[in-house]
Amino acid sequence: MTTGRPTRSRSHRRPRSRAIRALLVLVAVAAVLGVVVVAVPMLRPAGPRPLFQMPVTCGETWQLSTYPGHDDYDVDFFPVEGETWGRPVLASYAGTVTVAGINGSLGGRTPEDPDGPRGRGGGYWVKIDHGGKWETQYLHMLEPPLVTVGQKVAQGDQIGRLGSTGNSGAPHLHYEQRRGWDKVETHFDGKPSGITTDEREQILRRVSNNCPAVS
Repeated sequence: MTTGRPTRSRSHRRPRSRAIRALLVLVAVAAVLGVVVVAVPMLRPAGPRPLFQMPVTCGETWQLSTYPGHDDYDVDFFPVEGETWGRPVLASYAGTVTVAGINGSLGGRTPEDPDGPRGRGGGYWVKIDHGGKWETQYLHMLEPPLVTVGQKVAQGDQIGRLGSTGNSGAPHLHYEQRRGWDKVETHFDGKPSGITTDEREQILRRVSNNCPAVS
């Protein structure tokens, strides 16, 4: 007995099913390889700590500070003298720029309107890879960074200008040193900064030794 409907052949489905399975396998393999490429280098031991310098001009005295809720090891830089807006932000050590752009949103705080609306996150920021799993981050800069992703920088090269973009209450530089995935206590010129916790307010003063190399 016939229903009047044509009989569908299943043989035509198999090549398509096999192709889909093969594609899914390739996607899974690519995903695993991607994880390996990213994760394996991070599992290796970190190299020696670079001789980081303060990210500000040689010979200047700056205030290093933190406050409750700021997050452990984060350091805010404020100049002791002179205008704050637009001060040069310098690379702490030689490396390769891995991020140069906007973190979060910019907000509207400028030298002309210092009490403008706050943004979110770090505003204009830069990340530098120094090799050996060491990295530095520079946040809240005034304007687009002066460097681009992939650019090689030397210690003391200017990467931006100090500002108050992102979630910032006043012009300053938010700075971090990282070893692999972990933030660590900042060291400058081979000495620990002493800022290790955000459980209390801390205010220190340091003189920058981020000076041009003597040839």
